[in-house]
Amino acid sequence: MSTSQSRPLLAAASVACLLALTACASGPAGSPAPTSTTVPSDQRLEAVHPAPPQGRVIGTGTVIDKGGDVQLCLGAVMESYPPQCQGLPVDGWTWEGVDGSETSGDVTWGTYAVYGTYDGERYTITDPPIMLALYDPIRPEDPSGGVDGTTSAADLTRIEDDVAARLGSTALTASSDRGYVWVQVVWDDGSIQDAADAEFGDDVVFVTSALREID
Repeated sequence: MSTSQSRPLLAAASVACLLALTACASGPAGSPAPTSTTVPSDQRLEAVHPAPPQGRVIGTGTVIDKGGDVQLCLGAVMESYPPQCQGLPVDGWTWEGVDGSETSGDVTWGTYAVYGTYDGERYTITDPPIMLALYDPIRPEDPSGGVDGTTSAADLTRIEDDVAARLGSTALTASSDRGYVWVQVVWDDGSIQDAADAEFGDDVVFVTSALREID
């Protein structure tokens, strides 16, 4: 059973705090989350910079075009009209031949599976998008192997809060469920996961990518 609700971490609404961790074994409620002080400061979670994917990737979410400024919203979208988000800037987008959009004023938007390349900052379209209602995604592999974790609920809450604060807008969502902390980022080549393992131990934090390699 989930110990907290999955929460979106919007860059426009969150403050990225970098917290220095202290060594502490799992203890009673109110004590710091268990971490390792053997990890060099430049290899800790907030200092990691994953290498961009080499080939095409696919991302699913809301595309918002405000006067020609196009973004792919992989995380939460503000419930305004028209909608707003702090997403990836998109190059090469066209609405020509694309169904499923809505327009209000100078804003056009819709939900799609979007193929492209990602350089770590910008997303470049390579193929026509697919309306999300028509897209049949491949179910991602469960990194836990279907086995529940053993970390206490109190430690999961502290780790979740710590990871969310230190990653800031890098994290799209953070939640705790089934004995693990689950964090989704835009892209991870494995280095964010390695940093989390080094600090919190194996099988405590699972990091997943919103963008999925297809080449």
